[in-house]
Amino acid sequence: MSSLAPDEFTTETAYLNTASHGLPSARSLAAVQEMNAFWAAGRGAPATRDDLVPELRAGFARLLAGASVDDIALGATVAGLIAPVVAALPPGAEVLLAEGEFSSVSMPFVHRGDLAVRFVPLERLAEEVRPETALVAVSVVQSKDGRTTDMPLLRAATRAHNARLLADATQAAGWLPLRFDDADYWVCATFKWLIGARSVTFFAAAPEAAAELRPISPGWYAAADRWAELYDPIALSSTAQRFDSTPDWLGVIAALAGLSLLEELTIDKIGAHNRELATRFRTGLAELGFQSVPADSAIISVPGAGDAAAHLEAAGIITSARGGGLRFSFHLYNSTDDVDRALTALAER
Repeated sequence: MSSLAPDEFTTETAYLNTASHGLPSARSLAAVQEMNAFWAAGRGAPATRDDLVPELRAGFARLLAGASVDDIALGATVAGLIAPVVAALPPGAEVLLAEGEFSSVSMPFVHRGDLAVRFVPLERLAEEVRPETALVAVSVVQSKDGRTTDMPLLRAATRAHNARLLADATQAAGWLPLRFDDADYWVCATFKWLIGARSVTFFAAAPEAAAELRPISPGWYAAADRWAELYDPIALSSTAQRFDSTPDWLGVIAALAGLSLLEELTIDKIGAHNRELATRFRTGLAELGFQSVPADSAIISVPGAGDAAAHLEAAGIITSARGGGLRFSFHLYNSTDDVDRALTALAER
């Protein structure tokens, strides 16, 4: 099995670390280079491409089936976009989180200081929702080991107890189909599986859920008519765009280019490709005597093997150590050659 886009990526390694940071496509690099040249020539700053922001919103809405452009806000970080959700909770409210959840999801709630934060095993998350639970926050795919959340099951549980549900799609969007109705609030960074930019992150919420939140220190870009209100603030946008922060337009250019490639290939095709490579790798790991965390995922973790990351890097295989485990992640630019190189290096260790 070859890469899905060999003309877009030229690597010198077996890059199996998309769960940390995705690789830029050739079209993304070219688009950013063109803008930088335009800027350096004094012909206009990156903000001249603000016209691309609506296109980017629309692209993310298409990834989140059932969402519209008006449901999408643009920011820089997951934790920053979670802030209005955190602030809206009353003191003492119970927030349910999965044990081992990525800290950008858990820390905003833990460090508010006056919330009843409860951690439970991911597999028990749905059954642990109870009448006093105000909100559940979870990653669709766990960063540490690739385990996936049963979003429809969890959504049914939160609805049964009138709790809100916040989903972080950072490790899922780009290879796993997503449905807007499966959560009240969504956050997603683009620099991993969306092969976008470190500076671009999305927030999504349906109008009734968004109505419960207030923007935290909104800036000029959140205004109803941002250019007319630069010096005379009147009203915030009536859509989710009131949660916007000023975008990094170079990041917007890169993220939009990344999304264009994903749409051409389709999420279904990318997901099937990633899973097939991951299955081949899991089989090879088992034959070598390694145990991996069970999951039907593009992310694979080998518990207790994190110290092997440096050895693999020396052999030209880029992975990451997370939670004591050795984490591998397979995306559209990977091939069976990458799988076999990694297995060979592990066998020689």
